[in-house]
Amino acid sequence: MTTTLAATAARPAAGSGRDRAIDLVRALCIVGVVVLHAMMVGVGVGDAGPSFVNASDGTWWIVPLSWMLQVMPLFFVIGGFSGATAFRRARARGGDGVGFVAGRVHRLVLPAIVTIATAGGLLAALATAGVAPDLVALAGFRFAQPLWFLGVFLVCQALLPSLLRLHERAPLTTIGALAAVAVAVDVTRMVSGVDPVGFLNLAFVWLTLQQLGFFLADGRIDSLSRRTRWLAAGGAVAALAVSFTTGIHSPDLVANINPPTTALLFVGIAHTALFSVFRGRLEHVASRPGPAALTRFVTPRAMTIYLWHMPVLLCLAGLSAAGAMLTGMPLPAIDGAWWWVSRPAWLAAALLATAIVAIGLARVESAAAPVFSASAWRVGGAALAGTAAVALLLVAGTSVVTAVVAVALLAAALRLARVRGAQSSAHAALA
Repeated sequence: MTTTLAATAARPAAGSGRDRAIDLVRALCIVGVVVLHAMMVGVGVGDAGPSFVNASDGTWWIVPLSWMLQVMPLFFVIGGFSGATAFRRARARGGDGVGFVAGRVHRLVLPAIVTIATAGGLLAALATAGVAPDLVALAGFRFAQPLWFLGVFLVCQALLPSLLRLHERAPLTTIGALAAVAVAVDVTRMVSGVDPVGFLNLAFVWLTLQQLGFFLADGRIDSLSRRTRWLAAGGAVAALAVSFTTGIHSPDLVANINPPTTALLFVGIAHTALFSVFRGRLEHVASRPGPAALTRFVTPRAMTIYLWHMPVLLCLAGLSAAGAMLTGMPLPAIDGAWWWVSRPAWLAAALLATAIVAIGLARVESAAAPVFSASAWRVGGAALAGTAAVALLLVAGTSVVTAVVAVALLAAALRLARVRGAQSSAHAALA
């Protein structure tokens, strides 16, 4: 082995400091999500009024773009790395799994309450202003789409202490069992033709990838020879290519997320192996002024940026349509030459507007957890209530009524997840 476990233990992740490479990649993942979703926003104005569509539907460019920007598998791997690191530090200081999960619930749920309540208010304002009901419903649907991540990540983090203990006892057996169930779900979906079966992998695909992050936190992946890591990345890419050419999975990696498929496991393996290979270089890049500034900005605002980027995109789309109708200036045809010429300005506006909103609202995400007693059943109930709120918005869509119910469920989750001790020991480090 070219890198020993003893050497990798000296990395910041295993010590008391932050891991600069991990933080930089996480920041880039967040930016990638915003860019991908911004590219998928399509706005038009016709005789019947404004229209808002998925600009990537039926296009050639979504496949290569999804290969570059489908970063969710790596994000869950990083979540496993950061969660394992934070929990082990908390455990070394006398903390337990209940306090860890309570802190995570608080950090995830509090900004979600503000976002969903604001979205419900905006939808009510649109309806009051006389906006067509179908456009209001479409806005609510688009707002809710990215929220799947909040629900899944909440479940993964709630299970993290238990799964980390299993990993420490039987690492290969645990990740192998999770991956096997994910494969079984995928096979059942394909054989039966019942696509809803695939939504079981909202648990097993993402839990497997979180478990892969534990291996990264242990130093086990970095301890492998470079040749082995390159072979792992190449093998995962080859498996993806075979699944694409045989029709098992769509080459559009965005399509593989709804429901999640085992193609995402191959993506996660490839990304993790490549991250490990280039980790030293990434640490060097992360220390430069530009990347360091990006990391410092995104890290404490990660969940705020994620939760608010879609409302920002919807507002920009609405302003574009309103401006076109007021001035009579036509919007560029989606996927046309002028549409592509305008994309850099559109992406810049989306990133800038999201950053401005995040600056003002990040204080909610960083608010310290209050001091109350908590028990395992209360914290478990908090995770279930938070997940139920997200599921409601995803299944029924976001409307004024569902937003009110979701906020009530999230408030109940927040009330249940009170942290023992002065503060949550895991509060400061969100995966």
